[in-house]
Amino acid sequence: MKTQLKLYGLVAAAHTPMTANGNVNPGAVDAQARFLAGQGIKLAFITGSTGESAHMQLSERKEIIAAWGEAAKKYPINFITHTGGNSVWDAQELAAYSAEHGAVATSNNSPCYFKPGSLELLVECCKHAAEGAPELPYYYYDIPALTGVAFNPVQFMELASRKISNFRGVKFTNPDLALYMDALNYEGGKYDLPWGVDEWFLGALATGAKGAVGSSFNFAPKLYFDLIAAFNAGDIEKARHLQLLSVKMINILAAKGYMSAAKTVMGWHGVDLGPARLPMGNVSPEAKKELKEELKAIGFFDWAIA
Repeated sequence: MKTQLKLYGLVAAAHTPMTANGNVNPGAVDAQARFLAGQGIKLAFITGSTGESAHMQLSERKEIIAAWGEAAKKYPINFITHTGGNSVWDAQELAAYSAEHGAVATSNNSPCYFKPGSLELLVECCKHAAEGAPELPYYYYDIPALTGVAFNPVQFMELASRKISNFRGVKFTNPDLALYMDALNYEGGKYDLPWGVDEWFLGALATGAKGAVGSSFNFAPKLYFDLIAAFNAGDIEKARHLQLLSVKMINILAAKGYMSAAKTVMGWHGVDLGPARLPMGNVSPEAKKELKEELKAIGFFDWAIA
């Protein structure tokens, strides 16, 4: 097992490339991986929320996993597969498939249609998913805003550490910094808890975060590398300024429809990832012009990428 894996630094929550008609486009993964690696990203978190996995078929997710497996052989970037959904049987199958194709870890969120009614049931769901790749580190993806499942992560870790042999940590996508601090320090910081809310990254660093998984690390990695460097150098004023730019950037994209706007920006960086898939909408040509002007106004094209 890759026990030394730590999700430190920036982990890009990768988009799933689509064709113009909304089909998955695994052929675009190579350019995507090359771009991220060229920006200094060492690890991608694939087929997660940013990857639109909730709207993908099992076979499509396998296509993307296989494409990342090939790209990881060519470029200095590894990948973690998010296997989650409402079927923990699918999650187990995807975990096994990911192990076969070179993933360095797996992760899944809670089923969220019929939700587990107790912490014990949630851990059983995660155990079932993790057993698909017992040789790989497993991370629980805690994102209560989307799943509606909000058990205390410390209590989760207490139980998961006993029940899931390959449990290594929690992808913590929850802006509650007090809860995050408590979880970070559980058993002396034994478990890996990458942060998952880009707009609060500076607060997480101040609380003790060593790494983060974020969607905006795809199209503005330099901003966050600079933010980490400023924080580590003790230049808190600069770090605050950079975090404010992050907030402004994300607000601009969110106002246009975040997923489609983010993919549009990746296209402007030279990586065509196609549209967002239904049920999400897409940015109109006029809105794209507004998006570019609003991003120019905050200097985005000067500080987003190297």
